[in-house]
Amino acid sequence: MKKALLEFCWDYVNERSERLKKQSGELQESLGSETKSSAGDKHETGRAMVQLEQEKLGQQLQEIDTTRGILSKINIDGTSGKIRLGSLVQTSMAHYFLAISAGAFNQNNTVVYCISTNAPIAKLLLGKEKGERFTFNGTEQEILEVD
Repeated sequence: MKKALLEFCWDYVNERSERLKKQSGELQESLGSETKSSAGDKHETGRAMVQLEQEKLGQQLQEIDTTRGILSKINIDGTSGKIRLGSLVQTSMAHYFLAISAGAFNQNNTVVYCISTNAPIAKLLLGKEKGERFTFNGTEQEILEVD
């Protein structure tokens, strides 16, 4: 299942990257087709807004590169017993895959939440082992499995 989870995360990142690149291309087109009208201030404001959007997209694309770097570090072979990046964890409440924040993965009626190691629950889980307990949002949970 870890292989399918990792593929799910890669697909999520690649789809997001393609969507952002498409938006960037559309903004570039918009900027290129912007012609100076008689309302000069309106034209300049429009160009500035497009440039701000391009900067935001640039930052999001940099975040995607960082996310790809995190995914490339994940080793799904073998287990250390301790929860770390790439661990598949079953608690008494849910299943988690510690990788990136990519939402819920559903396979064979099992929902696994793909979460970043920066997520609050991941911070509680990191370094723990099977059988340990922790409290999250006022609810005590037990770690049932670590793969």
